[in-house]
Amino acid sequence: MKTIKIISVVFIIILLNSCNKDNSAREDYLIFGHFYGECYGEQCIEIFKLEDNRLLEDSKDKYPNNSGFYKGDYHELSNKKFELVKDLINYFPDSLLKVNETYIGQPDAGDWGGLYIEYNRNGVRHYWLLDQLESNVPDNLHEFIDEVNAKIKLISD
Repeated sequence: MKTIKIISVVFIIILLNSCNKDNSAREDYLIFGHFYGECYGEQCIEIFKLEDNRLLEDSKDKYPNNSGFYKGDYHELSNKKFELVKDLINYFPDSLLKVNETYIGQPDAGDWGGLYIEYNRNGVRHYWLLDQLESNVPDNLHEFIDEVNAKIKLISD
């Protein structure tokens, strides 16, 4: 009888823990930023995370690569800066979600920099490294690239 009670308690604990799923992976967000390899100073790598109600900035400033998702250390920025960029998601081209490659063009190949873009929609994450030289990327990405650069300029100190 004691064994049945122990098994029942263990089963209930497992059942309750399975109900506490991590919702952060399902939270929609857009990570955007630029990177320049032949550059010195804090402004060379600027990565931001735009969530539903807030804007965060990465403090690691590590050069992104195609080995996986960028692992930032984010801290929240002012609501004023959030207001300046909150519409950026409206410029995101859905056609980008159909692109399987992570490199588009030749990001930072000629010291003109690149963009890091990560998009999480409904728990499905994607990331890309985009060339800053628009002649190296499809025309349907130009408006988005321009808007990302404009937003970074608005919120960078």
